[in-house]
Amino acid sequence: MAGPGTPATALLVKHGVAHRTHPYRVAPDAPNYGALVAVALGVAPERVFKSLVTEVDGALTVAVVPVTGELDLKALAAAVGGKRAALADRAVAERATGYVRGGISPLGQRRRLPTVVDESALDLPTIYVSAGRRGLQLELAAADLVALTDARTAPLQTR
Repeated sequence: MAGPGTPATALLVKHGVAHRTHPYRVAPDAPNYGALVAVALGVAPERVFKSLVTEVDGALTVAVVPVTGELDLKALAAAVGGKRAALADRAVAERATGYVRGGISPLGQRRRLPTVVDESALDLPTIYVSAGRRGLQLELAAADLVALTDARTAPLQTR
């Protein structure tokens, strides 16, 4: 692993979950950040997932979707039995998770938030998610991510 661990990597180690860390360099303000991360890692972009903190009927919820698509807010709301979803304010997301934008991991958050993972993740041998800081990705089995976050899976991305 490059540099010190993160709460996300510590959680994986604690539970004995197989994973690999992958450092990369992409400017945090670069447009199409997720696609550039995939290029930097040399992996297909559909294997790289972003963690978006949202509010569904006022409750914070994490959506984990491929960087190749956009989050379908209506689908997310339906997946958790809500009516309305919107992206959470950046400061609210950072406070709740303990991570900074561009480094929000679905794992090891300050406050464990309900999580929904796009069902396409289950079709891949491994996926990449933020390790909890900019410049570091985790590679792990989607089933392990779902188990550790107690996530639901649903179709979440617009095509």
